[in-house]
Amino acid sequence: MTRSFPENFLFGAATAAYQIEGAAFEDGRTASIWDAFSREPGAVIGAENGDVACDHYHRYPQDVALMKQLGLQTYRFSTSWSRVRPDGGAVNAAGVDFYERLVDELLSADILPWLTLYHWDMPQALQEAGGWTNRDTVDRFLEYAGTMHDALGDRVNVWTTLNEPWCSSFLSYTAGEHAPGHTSIAEGLLASHHLLLAHGTTVQELRGRDASLNLGITLNHTVADPADPQNPADIDAARRVDGQFNRWFLDPIYRGSYPADIVDDIRAVDAEAVARFEAAVHDGDLETISQHIDTQGVNYYHGDLVSGTAPVEGPVSAEPETERVRRSPYPSSDDIHAVERGLPRTAQNWEVQPEGLTRVLQRVWTEYAEPAGTVLYMTENGAAYDDVVVVEDGETRVHDADRTEFLRLHLGAVLDAAEAGVDVRGYFYWSLFDNFEWAWGYDKRFGIVRVDYDTQERTLKDSGREYARIIGDRAL
Repeated sequence: MTRSFPENFLFGAATAAYQIEGAAFEDGRTASIWDAFSREPGAVIGAENGDVACDHYHRYPQDVALMKQLGLQTYRFSTSWSRVRPDGGAVNAAGVDFYERLVDELLSADILPWLTLYHWDMPQALQEAGGWTNRDTVDRFLEYAGTMHDALGDRVNVWTTLNEPWCSSFLSYTAGEHAPGHTSIAEGLLASHHLLLAHGTTVQELRGRDASLNLGITLNHTVADPADPQNPADIDAARRVDGQFNRWFLDPIYRGSYPADIVDDIRAVDAEAVARFEAAVHDGDLETISQHIDTQGVNYYHGDLVSGTAPVEGPVSAEPETERVRRSPYPSSDDIHAVERGLPRTAQNWEVQPEGLTRVLQRVWTEYAEPAGTVLYMTENGAAYDDVVVVEDGETRVHDADRTEFLRLHLGAVLDAAEAGVDVRGYFYWSLFDNFEWAWGYDKRFGIVRVDYDTQERTLKDSGREYARIIGDRAL
C-alpha cells in the first residue's frame, strides 16, 4: 500500500552547531560550555570534543549541495552563541558572516532555512557567571537573538528559540549528564525557568520586530506508560515522568503555569530548591513565557515503561558509561524504575517504539497545540546503529537496514497521527550527518550521511537513499 504525505508537508533534516561545525576557536569564536565540559575527565566517552567534528564550517557549500541531492526542502540548524557573541559580549562580525553565507547557500539551493537560536552551546564565560541559573543570562540571550535577527531577518522566516530545554536544564544542571555537568535540583529548576523566560522574551521581541515571522520552540517528549495500568504505584511513577519531562515545559508555554502536582512532588524531596525556584518566578514571568507561538517542534526518540517497584532484573542501561558522578534528571525520582519490555533497541540501547510517536503527537496536538492555534512539526527523530561500510564495484556503500526501517516506521507513525487529525506539517530526520553526539562523543552514529572523521569524506547511506526516494515520491 502506498501512503501519500499532505501537499504542505515539509521534508528536512536537522543538525546542531557544536555537533558539526568544528572550527571551535577560529575567526573569533571562544569556548562554549561544551568546549569546557568535554575537556573534563570522564565527561565524554573517549575524551572527545567538537573541535573539528564534521568540519562543516569549512565545508558548508559541499554539504548544502548534498542536501539538495537528497531533495531536502528544509534544513534545521542552530547558530552558535559563542561564535556570534563570544563570551556573551560584543558581536563577532566573522561569526555572523558565516551564518549569512550558509543561509545564502541554502536559499540558492531552494532549501528553507529553519534556524534554532540555542542548541546548548552557551558561552563558557556566561556559565562562569551562573549560566542559566542567573536571570541576567536572559538579557544576554535576547541580545544574541537580536543580533541574529539583525543579520538574517530579511532571509530567515522560521525562528526557533530553544532546542529541548529539558536537556539544557535538568539533564545539564540536575543530572550532570550534559554541560555544565552539575547535580543540583535547585539549579535544574532555576535553569528551566530562565530558559523558558528567555524563550518568551525572545518571542515578544521578534514578534514586535516583524509580525510575519514564524516563531516557536522545540521540546523533546516521551510517552510514559505504567508497567501495570492497575497498579497505583506504577500509575504514579508514569505521572511523575510525564510531569517532569513533558508538562513542566508544555504547561507554562501553553497555560501560563507550572504543573502544581509536580511542584509539590519536588517540594517533598527538596523544599529549599522549590523555595528558590518560586522566588525566581517574578510577577509577569509566566505571561511572558506563555506568548503565542506559531510552531512547536516535537522531538521524539523513544517512550518509557515505568514502575513504582524495582524490577528483579533491571532493564538494559540507555545511558553512556562515563566516569562522572551523576544523578537522575527527574528531581522527584524516588521509586521510578524503568522496565524492560522486549522492544528492539538501537546501538544506544534506546527502545524503538514508533507507535509512541503517534501518541505523543496526538496528545500534544489535542491538549495543547490545537486549542492555542499552534502547528506541529517533527523536528527530531532518528537512531544510532553500528554501520557497516563496504566497497562495491569501487563505490563506498553503507548498508544500514535497521536505520532505514526505523525511518520508514516513524514516518508511518507521523502519517498515522496526521490521518487521526493532527496538524503535523513536516519531518526532520536526526541527523543529516554522523556527528559529535554529546556525552557519547563519536561513538554513536545517527546520520543518513556517514562521515569519515579522518578524511571528512561524506557517504550517503542506504537510509539516505531511501529518504531521498520517499521525498521524491512524497509517499511511503
